[in-house]
Amino acid sequence: MKIVKEAVAGTLESSDLLVKVAPLADDKVDLVIESEVMRQFGAQIRKVVEETLRQLGVRSGQIVIEDKGALDCAIRARVQTAVLRGAECKEMNWSALS
Repeated sequence: MKIVKEAVAGTLESSDLLVKVAPLADDKVDLVIESEVMRQFGAQIRKVVEETLRQLGVRSGQIVIEDKGALDCAIRARVQTAVLRGAECKEMNWSALS
């Protein structure tokens, strides 16, 4: 899946996160994570984001996460939504999402 435009999903409310995606000219994923709980859960947040990007087939783009203590299910849903919006996805293989 290719990110072709900037898109966002989520909020900056407590227990939520804001995900911003944007296209990159390079064929790489530039992942930036900012979190209030980075010391305790930073590795898990990164794992969930990277796993979700891999499931969606994202190979290129800038992904910025501003986390306010979101659970894994919220992280996954917000990343999926931002990527699908940024890729202007018209048809989705729903079995790819978990």
